[in-house]
Amino acid sequence: MNAAAVASAVAARDPALQRRWLGLLATAVVLWPLLVLAEFQPWTLFDARSLRVTGRFLAEFVPPRHDAEFLALLARETWRTVAIATAGMALAGLIALPLALAMTERLSVSAVGGRMARGPAWLRQGVRAFTVVLRSVPELVWALVFVRVVGLGPTAGVLAIAIAYGGMLAKVWAEILESADAAPAQALLGHGAGRLQTWLYAALPASANELASYTVYRWECAIRSSVVLGFVGAGGLGQQLDNAAKMFAGGEVSAILLVFMGLVALSDRVSAWIRRGLA
Repeated sequence: MNAAAVASAVAARDPALQRRWLGLLATAVVLWPLLVLAEFQPWTLFDARSLRVTGRFLAEFVPPRHDAEFLALLARETWRTVAIATAGMALAGLIALPLALAMTERLSVSAVGGRMARGPAWLRQGVRAFTVVLRSVPELVWALVFVRVVGLGPTAGVLAIAIAYGGMLAKVWAEILESADAAPAQALLGHGAGRLQTWLYAALPASANELASYTVYRWECAIRSSVVLGFVGAGGLGQQLDNAAKMFAGGEVSAILLVFMGLVALSDRVSAWIRRGLA
């Protein structure tokens, strides 16, 4: 069988094969200049000197440090990390809830008869723009700002998470509420209920699972963020990890990473438990 016949047989079995190859080629053409601009050079990882340093550092990961003094320090900083993430998320929720309610068109009294009135529509767009500002600035930048304002310590981390995650929660909560069944909300609004009443008795029950799942996921992200914020002086596990990495203390680094993995696994279990409770 010649090449043309083989190509024809393959095309008959997979009519989309040519489109896939063209899509792959177009993706490569687009990505290549981006990789060049980003100075992506993965081969440097396999340089002899890099491999030697990496191997020596990773060899020190085993065994993790587990003496009583270090474990006590680890327990204290772990609790501080969870406290930073939880307090930050609580404040983020207080910021996000009124913003999400204001952004949700489905809960607007003025939109019951059809198109939303001009005033509420402009207010909604202004709130959306405000949430864009909140979530556009990374929490690390917010932490650097608050470290200058309130000094080193957990307060800077809590405020950084609260502001950045407040914008994120507001956006996603509003989208979840918009995607719920509109009939109950429209029925309540049509009979004179207010925005808050409609949210409590119509939109919230229909969206509780999604809202809880996303919020717990964001709490998990806040735990990771609080670790990163420790690198700029916000305290917690991040600060201990920064100190251990600078000292090339592989045993301490591996112990901290194991605790970090445990926290993420715990947040996953909490999410599953909450979803079962709401089912």
